[in-house]
Amino acid sequence: MMTNSKNGITYADAGVDIDAGNALVERIKPAAKRTKRPGVMSGLGGFGALFDLKGAGYTDPILVAATDGVGTKLRIAIDTGNVDGVGVDLVAMCVNDLVCQGAEPLFFLDYFATGKLETEEAARIIEGIARGCEGSGCALIGGETAEMPGMYSDGDFDLAGFSVGAMERGMDLPSGVVAGDVLLGLASDGVHSNGYSLVRKLVAMSGLGWEANCPWADGTLGEVLLTPTRLYVKPALQAIRAGGVHALAHITGGGLTENLPRVLPEDLGAEINLDAWDMPGVFKWMADIGSMAEPEMLKTFNCGVGMILVVSADQAESLKSLLGDAGETVYEMGRVTAGAGIDYSGQLL
Repeated sequence: MMTNSKNGITYADAGVDIDAGNALVERIKPAAKRTKRPGVMSGLGGFGALFDLKGAGYTDPILVAATDGVGTKLRIAIDTGNVDGVGVDLVAMCVNDLVCQGAEPLFFLDYFATGKLETEEAARIIEGIARGCEGSGCALIGGETAEMPGMYSDGDFDLAGFSVGAMERGMDLPSGVVAGDVLLGLASDGVHSNGYSLVRKLVAMSGLGWEANCPWADGTLGEVLLTPTRLYVKPALQAIRAGGVHALAHITGGGLTENLPRVLPEDLGAEINLDAWDMPGVFKWMADIGSMAEPEMLKTFNCGVGMILVVSADQAESLKSLLGDAGETVYEMGRVTAGAGIDYSGQLL
């Protein structure tokens, strides 16, 4: 017989509340359920999550995995209390990478770590993750919530995400890139989720607080800078399935300058016409505040283009129409050229 004659220390006394964690799982189950898709075999709560590739419609699949975080954009979310969109960022940074390999994102897992679990705030964050999964057609099938007192200051948290996708064998990208291919740029929804250490430095230089009116858009500076990363998965997959797409480049850290060459053969480069699109106000404002040179902007930020598709010249017009019909703003921004390196023409700033 077990007796309980002592009223000693508990895990909760050390700052970890198991009940709060259980309450969070129950709270987010409806959001996770909305992301269910063919192939999902089990819901939240198990020691692992099961996924059936045949159930998802694949016959000879290759798996593709990606992991990422949100970076110091989280600092703005924490400082303003506006945490609802960072979950979308987390998903987007992973699934937009997967689709560049030609893969369809299938499922997603998140890692949420904090010093003290606040169920309501955590639920808002994870419901944002679920929205990102819905928007990209992948299932939120598991994750980890870690309450770690002493590791994080009051109110601080961190996020990491992990996504797995698949494509049929032989369908991986990049493939078939040749000189003369057309570069189709898809408009970004702002800064997305990279470069925020510099963004925060520039905001500090400006003397504005997060609650100040945004100089280039409606809303507060904090709200506008927390605009979530755009999800390109569904339109990109439509384009891939239509044919003529040879490569995709997700424009994240390293900007246009670093990311486009990653999907080009070593002996090929690109010509980009900077007059093909208008750089959004946020980038003009930051360039002005920091007196930033054009090359620095191009290798740091997306500058208004969040994804580039490298497409066959004879299918460029039809793919532009397809992507436009799917809701994207499309810029014909240049071509693939013989010889390595990117040559810019026109003017960004």
